[in-house]
Amino acid sequence: MLPAKPHLKTAESEKISHLDYFNIAVSVDCVIFGYDEQELKVLLIKSDLKEFEGMYSLLGDLVKPDEDLDSASYRVLKARTGMDDLYLEQVHAFGGVDRHPSGRVITIAYYSLIDLKHHRLQLSHNDLHWHIVKDIRKLAFDHKLVLDTCLNRLQDQVMDHPLVFSLLPEKFSLRELQQLYEAILGVELDRRNFRKKISIKDWLIDLGEMETDVPHRPGKLYKLKPEFRLNGNPLPRSVKSL
Repeated sequence: MLPAKPHLKTAESEKISHLDYFNIAVSVDCVIFGYDEQELKVLLIKSDLKEFEGMYSLLGDLVKPDEDLDSASYRVLKARTGMDDLYLEQVHAFGGVDRHPSGRVITIAYYSLIDLKHHRLQLSHNDLHWHIVKDIRKLAFDHKLVLDTCLNRLQDQVMDHPLVFSLLPEKFSLRELQQLYEAILGVELDRRNFRKKISIKDWLIDLGEMETDVPHRPGKLYKLKPEFRLNGNPLPRSVKSL
């Protein structure tokens, strides 16, 4: 006797029997890091929810029923900043039950790095501007946790992957590079040890040029080797790393 075929349920019956499970929203939140005046900064916007009146939040929105996560993140970036040419890396999912006052919303966090001197905001509505990361104490929703998680990811990557060069102009000195690393890591670095570690990485090209118009002794200028760039941006470790 042949064994009985297993009873298979349809997708529709699965949905009907688990209606609450199919009524959970998904959003994306973009942590856009910038660097200016030797400070690591993040792009924030005033929340438009009454429950968070006067508070700032990350750039984010609900994912539409007909779009994927990456498309949603770039849509948010374009709509809120006017920029659409930034690299975004998927970092982590946040699913706290009470993280959104409107209902159950699971968010996927992305982060990006941009050179503020070459990427000017094209929009300024709803008090959209840059904030110094180390000065931020509280944000709407659970966005402080999202920000901290993305910052930790960045800090874990900086010495092993050349992503941070997105925050610098094409030509830079080792002094400027060390100042950037110190802003990201939140610590002072020994000059000699830092330069030794960077030298071992073999990421840089000595341009044979010197700084000009600086208040200190001019240093040599460098740039990132072309093989560590992808479409003009420093190579990422991964596009998705949840």
